[in-house]
Amino acid sequence: HSFCRPCLDRCLDHQSNCPLCKSTLAEYLAERRQTRDESLENIIKTYFQKEYEARKKLHEDEIAELAKMGEDERHHIPIFICAMAFPGVSCPLHIFEPRYRLMIRQCMEAGTRQFGMCIADGESEDEFSEFGCMLEIRDVQFFPDGRSLVDCIGGRRFRVLSKGHRDGYNTANVEFLRDVVVKEKDMEAVNKLQEKTYSEVKSWFENLPGIQRNQISRHFGGFPSYDADFQGNPNSTAWLWKVLPVLPLDPRIQLKMLAMTSYKERLEGILRVVEYIKRRQSS
Repeated sequence: HSFCRPCLDRCLDHQSNCPLCKSTLAEYLAERRQTRDESLENIIKTYFQKEYEARKKLHEDEIAELAKMGEDERHHIPIFICAMAFPGVSCPLHIFEPRYRLMIRQCMEAGTRQFGMCIADGESEDEFSEFGCMLEIRDVQFFPDGRSLVDCIGGRRFRVLSKGHRDGYNTANVEFLRDVVVKEKDMEAVNKLQEKTYSEVKSWFENLPGIQRNQISRHFGGFPSYDADFQGNPNSTAWLWKVLPVLPLDPRIQLKMLAMTSYKERLEGILRVVEYIKRRQSS
């Protein structure tokens, strides 16, 4: 059978059968075939030209709107409500809900390969946190039943200015965040604080039980190396974001760290957490 491709894709977000005869389309879903019925397409272009052009323009406008995502400091982006994400940190996702299948497909078709990640904030499934992190899609593995494994990595942080909906999933108008530049007179103090914080976190990690340490290393790739340059990056140093998800912190505290735009305050917060953990372990 022949279908409009976007319509067929939306049907297959909900079930893996042909909408007409109900035969399984597992092979189509697994291989993501993009075959076209050229005869039917030519008939539509010839006898339904106005309708075809109107539908084509609507689709192009939707893709163009998605492609503009993140071009400026404030823009409307898709939102995935799930877990904490951090800049430069890998974030694998298992996509099975129909609304998120559509969202991921639209991000791929538009070429942006990006969306925002926020944690839930309330009883309603549409309530999410005021701050979040962009995720960039590196790879997608599709399964015959329509599910997919999406390999993502964290990017820019953002603050939510307003919330909305698009095609069943959440969206938000956001403002991207960057750390404020450390003043010259504060550079020496921040460098010392950075060295001390890194040393304390590494000491805590190395004293964890072997099994726990190995589990963390398998998931996050081992303890990050030290990088001292925090001025040339809107998120400051990479090592800090890689240790943040490893520390045993409540997501609300992690969210507060994500929202900070002062590198010094973020270092001080992590140092207090590590010192508190060490005191509890030694008592």
